[in-house]
This record gives sequence, C-alpha cells and structure tokens, in this order.
Amino acid sequence: MSEHIASEILEIPDNWRQGWLRNDPFEKIFALDGTIYRHKDGRRTLQFTLEGQSYFAKLHHGLGWRRFLRSLSRFKWPISGAENEWRAIKLLEELEIPTTPLVAYGQRGNNPITRQSFIITKDLKNTESLEDYCRNWVSAPPSPTLKRALIQQVAEITGSLHRLGLNHCDLYICHFLLDLEDGKTPNPHNLTLHLIDLHRVRQREKLPRRWQVKDLAALHFSSFEIGLTARDHLRFISTYSRQPWREALKQEIGLWRQVEKRAQAFYREYKRRGPR
Repeated sequence: MSEHIASEILEIPDNWRQGWLRNDPFEKIFALDGTIYRHKDGRRTLQFTLEGQSYFAKLHHGLGWRRFLRSLSRFKWPISGAENEWRAIKLLEELEIPTTPLVAYGQRGNNPITRQSFIITKDLKNTESLEDYCRNWVSAPPSPTLKRALIQQVAEITGSLHRLGLNHCDLYICHFLLDLEDGKTPNPHNLTLHLIDLHRVRQREKLPRRWQVKDLAALHFSSFEIGLTARDHLRFISTYSRQPWREALKQEIGLWRQVEKRAQAFYREYKRRGPR
C-alpha cells in the first residue's frame, strides 16, 4: 500500500498500519531496537524481530552538511536516503532477479540534508554469501557441476544488469546470497542467488565503460582466493557476453584487460589496508 502526503511517502503493510504502526509510524520505526550491523554516516542498519519474523531495517537520518558538501566537492551528487535502494529492489523484482524482499519504505522531508527515510526487508534465512560459501574451495573443491552452475548464474545476473544500463557499484561475491537446501549442498540444477546491498545501484541509458569495469573488477578481485581456474574465468566471460569466449575476447580484449588491471589494483589495496 502506498500513501503520498506532500513531501511524505509511506509504504507499509496494512496489518502494520492497523497494528504496531497505527500511530506515528516514522517515530516508531526510527525508534526500533535490534542487532546493529552499521551505524555510520547518518545510516543505521539493524536486524529486528516482529511476530516471529526477522527483518532488516536501514534507517537514514539525512546526509548532514559535511557529507553533502564533501560529495559536491568531488563533483558527485550524493545518494541520500533509502529511495535509491527502494527503486532498485522494485526494478530487480520486475526483472525477476532475486533480491531482498521489500516489506516497507518511507520518506519525509524534501531537504537531503535533513530528510528521513527507511527501508525494511525480510531477513533472507537459510542463505549464505558466496564469499563464505566458497571460502574453502581451495582445500575442499566443490563438484564441477556446482561450480559451473554458480559461475553461470553470477555471470547471467551481472550481464543482465549491465545490458539494461545498471551498475551495482559494490559487486563483490559477498553480495550474492545462495539459498541452501539442507545446510551446505544446494542442487546445481536449481540454484537461487539473491543480489543484495542495492543502495548504490544506478541506471543509465547505456552503462559507461568505467562503471562496467568497476563492477566486473570487483567480482574478479573478490574471487581471487577461492581457486578459480583460467577455464572458470573464460566460462564467466562467455556467459556474461552471450557468445563464445574467443569471440568475446576478440571483440572486447580492451575491456577484459582493464578489468584485470583494476582487479589487481583492488587486491593490492586489500593486502595493504586489509578488509574494510
């Protein structure tokens, strides 16, 4: 259900509207308590439980003058609030790309410095990030069928985004969540990957090369230590490009050289600074 009142947008389930959010929904949502995952730069991310169901809430308290001016000094219009992620989730749902199920969204105020906004999604239970799932592949390799299926699905999702002019901006393997059937052994012929952390997703008529390179390099870098082979990389390129890898490299060798160079730069920074 959606309600638009001047500078206020409020989308909440009817049972919430008639129940715990009957009065002052913004006040109650911004007063939520739970397990804090992030509390920085005007954003608080927490997990909370309501009537036996687990949810994640991202609460944005406005940019503040310092962050606003810092972004402008870099010639970037800042992403303020939850609206960008709200739109990205709706778009991925239209594209039938699994993501975090949207439950509620709200925004009030026109000034990005002080605007309040929130987004609430369901907690994806029985899932594991590819970063964690693939962590021990070097010492305990998966079945070739499973590895091929995962590479293909990641490549298909990434290619679909890029062909529509979308870039993720943080496309690391940790942002793909794998549905697990009996804990650790998903069916290679029936995989589901959820793409999450969409607050920086952008869409343009045509994806600029630098953002294409950044997404692909982030994926490549984040898989450096899980034992992928040259054949695995070529399989990704073929699926992503929707053509045989020889043709893909022949037509876009410059792209893949840029991706390799940027991924190596990411890795050097990671080794120098450690995980963020």
